[in-house]
Amino acid sequence: MLAETICSAVSAAGLGIAAITAYRKRFLSAARIAAYALVPLGLVMTGAVAWLADTAFSPMAWAGFGVLGLAWVLFLSTRAVERRRAGRGRPAAEETAPRAAAPGAPAAPRAVTGKPRTAEPAGDDFSDIEAILKKHGI
Repeated sequence: MLAETICSAVSAAGLGIAAITAYRKRFLSAARIAAYALVPLGLVMTGAVAWLADTAFSPMAWAGFGVLGLAWVLFLSTRAVERRRAGRGRPAAEETAPRAAAPGAPAAPRAVTGKPRTAEPAGDDFSDIEAILKKHGI
């Protein structure tokens, strides 16, 4: 009941400020202030404030939040374990076995075996940067 009274008082004060703003010929600002002032009153009228107050002071609701938090932690920890196990690598038979394709699907391209690419010298990549630094005397 205290929350409803406070929300009603805030709405009344906001509407008073909106009236003063409208009196000063700032109608757009007055309309915006009135809109914000009506939100707490609307929340009281819909029962959202009473529901929130009942939830905030209910031990059963807090126990429910605790159970949801525990479920969330368990879910995240099992996902982390799955990722860690998947990172260890698969057995060799599983890696070399071809995967079955759906009927009518195009064949997967084969990997081309050959020489691995060699890295280009780092000097070629930084020649522009070196020229700029030399230009500025660095």
